[in-house]
Parts: sequence; C-alpha cells; structure tokens
Amino acid sequence: MVLGSGGNLSAREPGGDAFVITGTGTWLDRLTPNDFAVVGLDGVHRSGPRPSVEWQLHLQTYALRPDVNCVVHLHPQMAVLLDALGHEIRLITSDHALYVRKVARVPYLPAGSRELADAASEAARDCDAIVMAFHGCSTLGDSVEMGLRRALNLDEAANLTFKALLLGNTDLTFPPEWLDRLHSG
Repeated sequence: MVLGSGGNLSAREPGGDAFVITGTGTWLDRLTPNDFAVVGLDGVHRSGPRPSVEWQLHLQTYALRPDVNCVVHLHPQMAVLLDALGHEIRLITSDHALYVRKVARVPYLPAGSRELADAASEAARDCDAIVMAFHGCSTLGDSVEMGLRRALNLDEAANLTFKALLLGNTDLTFPPEWLDRLHSG
C-alpha cells in the first residue's frame, strides 16, 4: 500500500501530551525507533528527526478527536484512482461496514498544507476513513492495530469496488438494513 516513503503514521502517547510521527522521508517498511519524531499536542517538535510534512494533519486530528490514538496516512493506488475517476469507494463486506463504517472525501489540497490539515481533520469529525483527492487517505483508530485494520479494509473495499465496476455493477454495497445491528453488536 506504500511506495517508498509515500505515507506516514503517528500514535498518541498514552496519557501524554504528545504524539510520535514518522520523520520526513522515512520508508514505512523499514521503520526503527529512530525514525520517529515526537511532537507536542501544542505543535512543538520536541525530539527526533524532522516530522513528516503531514504533521499538522495528525495534530489537528488528535485535537478534534480525543478518542483517536493513531493516524495512518497512506497513498493506496486504487482508492486514489477510484476517487479521481469520480467513484465512491463502496463498503461491500461486513468487515468493511464494521471497521471502515463510512468514507469521507476532501478535495485536492497541497500535501503538508494547513488547508489540507483543516479539511481532513474536519472530515474526521464523524468518520474514521478519509480520502484526500489526488493524494491518499487517512484512517484513524483507538490503537495502531485498528488504524491499520481500517487502512487494509479501505484498500480492499476500493479493490472490490473497482472489480464491481469492471463487472458493470454501480450500486452494490453492504445491506444497509444490517448496518445498525452490525455496529450495535
């Protein structure tokens, strides 16, 4: 889901006033503890390498969502392509519906910009999966595992949406009448 250094991830320090985030240019498949910067919830870089250019997106998401302890920001090709072509990513399986729940979208804004951080964090107000047009996506979780699980399910949902479109289907989704039961159980 990541090519080279295309993406970043962060985790809020448990009970703390900071988060750790991958440094600029780090490759997510080769991470070591030295690849993480510590940034205070006040936006001050405290230690480690220079934080990812997307640090504001992570900071603003944590400020808006106290329940979120992890932000996974990736550039999944199929999700970006579907969105660029004007197709919504459809939640098709029960895992998509359970973990992703809803996909929000923000228009293209430059990477690392305050505008992108504002738009993406606002979209995260009631959503745990956000597609950023012509760029990538962020998934949120109360843990690193949940953030990753949502990223994997969003990627799979994009791939199944693409296959459904190839087969001529434009409306298949998880049965809406089961959503409330799925989320309450």
